[in-house]
Amino acid sequence: MVLLITMNEYAVIVECEWMKASSMRLNIELDEFTIMPNHVHGIIIINECRGTMHRAPTLEQFGKPTSNTIPTIIRGFKSAVTKQINAIRQKPGMPVWQRSYYEHVIRSDNELNRVLENTSFNPINWPIDENNCAGAR
Repeated sequence: MVLLITMNEYAVIVECEWMKASSMRLNIELDEFTIMPNHVHGIIIINECRGTMHRAPTLEQFGKPTSNTIPTIIRGFKSAVTKQINAIRQKPGMPVWQRSYYEHVIRSDNELNRVLENTSFNPINWPIDENNCAGAR
């Protein structure tokens, strides 16, 4: 489910690229995600690779990207979105995203439910969010 404040051409790019993550990787499932005016929340499920004799690596070392890890998935997603948005606004090389991202391992159903609830309320709370430049403080 995609929730957002206003769907614009940039949000459409974000949504399309997010959905590609699972179609490009057999061991990835996407759960709920929310597109906000200045960030995205999403849950990525990494399963064991099917049809192989080994598990997909889940960690990467500095300077040694590993396929199908969260850092690699997010890096590819942000890069694809940035390239398309910059083509529209005719500003190649202009940053679109903050430099890093926040990740958290969800370890229980209770925690998953809490994360889903918090994520679903983000659009409702946007008018008073501290990151909303036009919001009340």
